[in-house]
Amino acid sequence: MPTCKGCGDEADELVSMKIGGKTKKLCESCADEARESEAVAEQSEAVVQQMMGFKGRR
Repeated sequence: MPTCKGCGDEADELVSMKIGGKTKKLCESCADEARESEAVAEQSEAVVQQMMGFKGRR
């Protein structure tokens, strides 16, 4: 059985995700957590950029 790179547990199916520029194979629960943390990071970055008056794109 394949092993999740996030939690180290064995899973039936792994999902490939790019996290921090690296592709990792994660179980579904770790993939959901990674998606949520990426969404929070994007929102917080947008708030900081708005606060600083940044009008461009990265």
